[in-house]
Amino acid sequence: MAIIEVSGLRKAYGGRPAVNGVSFTVDEGEIFGILGPNGAGKTTTVECVEGLRVPDAGTVRVAGLDPVADHDRVTRLLGAQLQESELQPKITVAEALELYSAFHPDPADWHALAERLGLHTVYGTRFGKLSGGQKQRLSIALALIGNPKVVVLDELTTGLDPRARRDTWQLIEDVRDSGVTVLLVTHFMEEARRLCDRVAVIDKGEVVALDTPSGLISKADGSTVISFTPSRPLDDAELDALPGAAGVECKNGRIVIHGTDETVNAVISLLARHRITAHQLRVSEATLDDAYLDLTEQAA
Repeated sequence: MAIIEVSGLRKAYGGRPAVNGVSFTVDEGEIFGILGPNGAGKTTTVECVEGLRVPDAGTVRVAGLDPVADHDRVTRLLGAQLQESELQPKITVAEALELYSAFHPDPADWHALAERLGLHTVYGTRFGKLSGGQKQRLSIALALIGNPKVVVLDELTTGLDPRARRDTWQLIEDVRDSGVTVLLVTHFMEEARRLCDRVAVIDKGEVVALDTPSGLISKADGSTVISFTPSRPLDDAELDALPGAAGVECKNGRIVIHGTDETVNAVISLLARHRITAHQLRVSEATLDDAYLDLTEQAA
């Protein structure tokens, strides 16, 4: 059952479209990712979902509610961590958590949330003195403090070190497991692959692909990568003619072929036919980075 519905969303600034007919649904209890290059329209899209911007056209619904017309009701069930946000510089971490907790009728235990995010050691630190990573973690805590049904996280782990990033990923998985729907904007491919059930790739204000991370990878040009060093040279024409081959590279005697499972079988047959040994043979799957680059390059 969809808890977020976006249909034909359009938003322009100064006559220039930032979002141009974006449509997607987010099912209750899933982590839905939005990927795309800078300026693609990702943040504008989620700000319309949050009710922070008024769409020029199209519809947005959160649990059946219009985020603009029903803004007060939507804010009671939706938490948001914005891409950029600031608090009063002299407020301490503990004061901010306690204050935001008081805004909600059934808040989370902010002490436990702060400890999980590594903020318990800086309770007395003023916001203006926090590092970028600490500000980001506080922003995440404030988004979750109201026990929302839906949480929107824009560039979730920007500024976090690798350990803090992985701890935050685990927290988000725990949040999802508790029944909260997560709408995640990210440019970290590993983050999307690890966390997201489905991903929408937005480029130039339009959705250019929507699938599971594994589904996107399977559609990438050359979703299987075969690399090896032949015991003697192979004919370039035979390599280029391999079925399913999307690209062939040869550097310092090592051959790298982007293809499919069919290409793997054809390479093995080719090597056997010419009685060539493949040294350091490697077969690997393409990554979400590969799929993302293919999709955004096709849309260019």
